[in-house]
Amino acid sequence: MIYTGFVRRVDSLGRITIPSELRTLLNISARDAVEIFRIEDAFVLKKYSPCDIFTGEMDELIEFEGKKISKNSILKMAQIAGFTIV
Repeated sequence: MIYTGFVRRVDSLGRITIPSELRTLLNISARDAVEIFRIEDAFVLKKYSPCDIFTGEMDELIEFEGKKISKNSILKMAQIAGFTIV
């Protein structure tokens, strides 16, 4: 983990504010959905992206480097790169 130096208090409704510097760094805008994961005694927030980052497709998604990509996009990229798909 990377220490950010940010400390926030939980309000009476259980909410916290994500600092604008972190929202900018993670490309999180107002009204964006975030996923919440628990790892032992820590929470991890991640911008939620349920569809292909290139086409918006929602079928046959594969997660790579924290991003979702459809099999169709992978095949198209492989063709553009000159790979032969058997």
